[in-house]
Amino acid sequence: MAKLAGVNTATVSRALADSPLVKTDTKARIQALAQEHGFRPNQMAKRLRTQRTGVVGVVVPLGHEKRQHLSDPFFMAMLGHLADALTENGYDIMLSRVIPNTPDWLEAVIGSGMLDGVLLIGQSDQFEAIERAAAHYRPLVAWGSHWPEQAHCSVGTDNFAGGRMAGDRLVAGGARRVAFLGEVRTPEISQRHAGLCAALQSAGLAAPLQFDVHLASDVMEQEISAHIAKVGDAIDGIFAASDVIAMTTLRVLADRGVAVPGQIRVIGYDDIPLAAQTVPRLTTVRQDIATGAKAMVEALFARIGGEDAASVQMTPVLVGRDSA
Repeated sequence: MAKLAGVNTATVSRALADSPLVKTDTKARIQALAQEHGFRPNQMAKRLRTQRTGVVGVVVPLGHEKRQHLSDPFFMAMLGHLADALTENGYDIMLSRVIPNTPDWLEAVIGSGMLDGVLLIGQSDQFEAIERAAAHYRPLVAWGSHWPEQAHCSVGTDNFAGGRMAGDRLVAGGARRVAFLGEVRTPEISQRHAGLCAALQSAGLAAPLQFDVHLASDVMEQEISAHIAKVGDAIDGIFAASDVIAMTTLRVLADRGVAVPGQIRVIGYDDIPLAAQTVPRLTTVRQDIATGAKAMVEALFARIGGEDAASVQMTPVLVGRDSA
């Protein structure tokens, strides 16, 4: 290419990289010659030279729920926004669904040599593993809760505040005996449960009944049905740990002929797009997934560039619809 263009190889390299160091007319001539001769730069060679792979790992750790699928609506909504932000900035994505079966599973991901950085969709029950990796690997950002003094950069909502909002809404609507549907082994869901407990305590009401519900779709409906059959008419309010659990609960209640919100009020968490399509439409606590994904990518790019980036904790918003 340099011989054809009558320039040196460095000029060709810069021109094909659209460098401002090359004159506009020279750059246009070289790029036209490259197109004419079907020349494409070798991306692997470029990555070896720059020590950059141009790939970001998007990892979904499932230590708490090994059967949960990537097709979960929350994962898909988050992944869509992350993919938009990354590809628009010239990065490719390597998507991994990881079942953490060894303590160093995250070190294996970041030590593969294939990635410029890692985005985690959720902390799962792997907080300690994430902290350990973040102590020596900077381009790592997780979606999830933020705790004082944590080492890793996280982006998420104030889950305690969100849980309290849900509790306050149930109480204001007349609920006096509330159930929480969801496991409390992960930081995010644990904080949502704690916020609900605080709201009920402030209202002088009993602590919520807490029922484990797996996030795996193949068992969720059966578990919810069994819990509701067990408590019968003893509850008049439900706060679900996620919109998917809440939507499944609406279906279970409809099958049992229980009126929502007449007999039981139901609130979810996330405000995924499907939440507005249920019957009745789902009251929920919104996490701004689009803004959160953008913040994750911006923090990651800063860290790839050697800068620091602080954790971001967004304020949740209660979205009032028909179910509560």
